Amino acid sequence: MNFIDFHCHLNLQPFLTDIDTYIKELIDNNTQVIVVGVDMETSKKAVELCKKFPHTCIGATIGQHPNDNPKEKFDLEKYRDLAKEKEVVGVGECGLDYFRLSGTQDEIATEKKRQVILFQKHIELASQTKKMLMIHARPSKGSMDAYNDAIEILEKQNFTGKVNFHFFVGDLSVTQKIVAHGWNVSFDGPITFTNEYDRVIDFVPLGNIGCETDAPFAAPVPYRGQVCKPWMVKEIYKKIAEIKKMSVDQVNRQIHINAQNLFDSGM
Repeated sequence: MNFIDFHCHLNLQPFLTDIDTYIKELIDNNTQVIVVGVDMETSKKAVELCKKFPHTCIGATIGQHPNDNPKEKFDLEKYRDLAKEKEVVGVGECGLDYFRLSGTQDEIATEKKRQVILFQKHIELASQTKKMLMIHARPSKGSMDAYNDAIEILEKQNFTGKVNFHFFVGDLSVTQKIVAHGWNVSFDGPITFTNEYDRVIDFVPLGNIGCETDAPFAAPVPYRGQVCKPWMVKEIYKKIAEIKKMSVDQVNRQIHINAQNLFDSGM
């Protein structure tokens, strides 16, 4: 059974320089991927890769990262048109990133407001297109603020669709709120080199878990320090299996079901 990477960026460098080689690596390592957009250009590229390599790139998400490209205007109509492509399985990555906030209190407040408005537009897009939401929530240091704000916004907008909190680093309190809503969280490379997330992983029902790399970022052990590649996602499966005292095959079978439920991609 293939491993599925819920969140990677084959639409970014260094992958685009030699995409055929990286696709071959995925095939050789029995891995399929969801390709995630961070702005309009990379969202289009995600769709393009899914069209070119449909058996490996099994779904694209489209959206604008909260602060990777803050000057880009979010064009709801263009994203709505792009969402009509059959390869599009979700909206995002989108959300709130408070980790990199800087400046005066007024400047920080203005930036937070910009991010909230942008996030609300993505929620609207997901509601209109009936696509899942892939959320980037990165709290400020020593806080869970971005998670709590994102959850509150979703509740206020009465979002009833499917949700994935990608690269999840939330504490047990945040996790309990997310699980109560039936939402999904996905884990990355850091779980392989710190036990900081073991308690949360043990708590989350396997039916609410995804595995991802966020490639090219945050390679897992034993590849730490290298460019992260999506096929390395198998190390995340292994670690979750270890923490939950299950076989890798058991974990993989359930996460396949989770992917089908989350992305509705017919995998």
